[in-house]
Amino acid sequence: MATATAASTLSWLHRFGRTQNETIKVTERNRVIVVFAQKKAKKARKIILKEDVEYLGKKGQLLDVKAGYFRNYLFPMGEAQIITPSLLKEMKMEEERIEAEKQRVKEEAQQLALIFETVGAFKLKRKGGKGKLIFGSVTAQDLVDIIKAQLQRDVDKRIVSLPEIRETGEYTAELKLHPEVTARVRLNVYAN
Repeated sequence: MATATAASTLSWLHRFGRTQNETIKVTERNRVIVVFAQKKAKKARKIILKEDVEYLGKKGQLLDVKAGYFRNYLFPMGEAQIITPSLLKEMKMEEERIEAEKQRVKEEAQQLALIFETVGAFKLKRKGGKGKLIFGSVTAQDLVDIIKAQLQRDVDKRIVSLPEIRETGEYTAELKLHPEVTARVRLNVYAN
């Protein structure tokens, strides 16, 4: 039987240009070696940051980081988590909720801007000086006090942008209610 196997191996090897010596080496081996291919270890992990990490990214950001960095630093410190399908779904729902909240805040700011612009002019009395001059100047806090008295709305003075007002007349102030919404308010300053 060994000679039949050697002959069949010999004819097969001659087709590919092999020599007789190689066939002997093949037939002399009786052991079979099975090699399983192993996958390369993943060198990067897909993660989501739970909090801001200096030089890496902001909270909620999706990143690829080296496995050792994740395993030895980010995960033990509680700064990152491996992405899973359920986590992605949860993240998407959270983004939609945040987007809806931003839209609601913007709509409220637009309604407030409409109220401010339809009110007309706010009137402010100041002690008069020579001609059109007034004593002192009109500040953002003065405008906030008038809005609170007339409309019962609390407005932060930091969002009020006023030109320098040192004499009587009509002026326009801007209220930055939202990064995308600005209301213009007319202000009449007159002397006693």
